[in-house]
Amino acid sequence: MDTKTLEALIREELARAGRTPEPTDNVVLSAAKRLSEAVEARAAEMGVKAVVAISDRAARPVLVHVMEDAYIASYDVALQKAYTVVALKMSTADLKPLAQPGGSLYGIQFTNQGQIVIFGGGEPLRIGDRVIGGLGVSGGTEEQDTALAAYGAACFASLAGLT
Repeated sequence: MDTKTLEALIREELARAGRTPEPTDNVVLSAAKRLSEAVEARAAEMGVKAVVAISDRAARPVLVHVMEDAYIASYDVALQKAYTVVALKMSTADLKPLAQPGGSLYGIQFTNQGQIVIFGGGEPLRIGDRVIGGLGVSGGTEEQDTALAAYGAACFASLAGLT
């Protein structure tokens, strides 16, 4: 599903509910479903069996989808990536260099009951400068997960009318 179709579906669903997107909104389930579908379609094109986790602005899970035959371990990793990006308001790929030995956030992965992930595959979902949710993708290589999460964040920006 392309981002234009995704955007149209979200706007149609919100209109049916008598709502319009607001900058203060959390990620809602309907948007999470559409976003997950887009990321999963791209993952399938790449040959990745991914887990897609989407959280709200308080880092609570809104949706977790597990593609057929995805790694069991990817479930927790995707959830924690979605948590990390909301908790720190940055992508996990951007966090990675900061968390390396000598980095300003070295050791951060040992905080927050070990929920912080310090490698790519997580992107904050934003409206303007405000983080309203998080996306975590796990199942491929770090590069694949990072690309899928970046694609998902771009899809979200499009459906939120930011691009």
